[in-house]
Amino acid sequence: MLFSQDIGIDLGTANTLVFVKGKGIIIREPSVVAVDQRYNPVRVVAVGSQAKEMIGRTPGSIGAVRPLRNGVIADFDATAEMLRKFIRKAVTASPFSKTRVMICVPSGVTEVERRAVNDAAKSAGARYVSLIEQPMAAALGAGLPVDAPRGSMIVDIGGGTAEVAVVALGDIVTSRSVKVAGDSYDEAIINYIRKKHSLLIGERTAEDIKIQIGSAFPYEGEGAMSVKGRNLVDGLPKDVEVSAEEIRNALKGSLSHLLDAIRTTLENTPPELSADIIDGGITLTGGGAMLRGLDKLIEKEMKIPVTISDNPLDCVVEGTGICLEKHH
Repeated sequence: MLFSQDIGIDLGTANTLVFVKGKGIIIREPSVVAVDQRYNPVRVVAVGSQAKEMIGRTPGSIGAVRPLRNGVIADFDATAEMLRKFIRKAVTASPFSKTRVMICVPSGVTEVERRAVNDAAKSAGARYVSLIEQPMAAALGAGLPVDAPRGSMIVDIGGGTAEVAVVALGDIVTSRSVKVAGDSYDEAIINYIRKKHSLLIGERTAEDIKIQIGSAFPYEGEGAMSVKGRNLVDGLPKDVEVSAEEIRNALKGSLSHLLDAIRTTLENTPPELSADIIDGGITLTGGGAMLRGLDKLIEKEMKIPVTISDNPLDCVVEGTGICLEKHH
């Protein structure tokens, strides 16, 4: 019996989510692969959460890599292997007889980058592969009326890219893809703490700080947290107190890129659709949408109402699911 299965994949720089038709989201894992470099070609030891646990803590021969950078494939073999493991986990039938896979790509990717995603999925065992642009998937997943003759604005902030787009009549009218997103916010925090406090911290610590006290706009009850790292002066471990306000200043530069992209997209929107956006507002999706006060900051700068979708992390992959339902 030929068994057809439809899978939607949000292949993100930070996390990969897999949606199986009829089952919903069954995999949410960090986009991380741990490889043992003693072998040639390198051997994959772990993918997802297991591999993420190893970041910055591995013995010499094992390296944890993030195969995607800024939403595009940086390490082809690692990406294909990661997809293979995730697809295997998702597909119940033995040989992937007729697995249809739909994968999201950032709106600005080149033909070569699209082909790389396609090839990686094919080598991971997918029989049919189709690609969907990320802002479109995000808009579908957020429940925006994408097929209506009305303009809707979506801002999807992932780990590697932020996608800003206006959609109407089932298509993207205008869009910008910015390579400054969640990961860049972490980097900004690392750099700030290095400069200001002479303290070296890792990616995971930076992400913790962002989640615990990071913000784009002053908020009630904001405080400080103690941060542990390595003192650049004497090389010894030390901890410093960092305030929410400091972190907000650290993020200013990165967030201004996002605001510029939103502004440019609004400027390139046909006047009829601009009127729709004033009424419908801007919808935020993606992990970055969860940064405290980001909605307030965008609202203040653009003077347009901003809403955060109900399940910002899942919108993109749910959008692929909706798309698979539609095109059977």
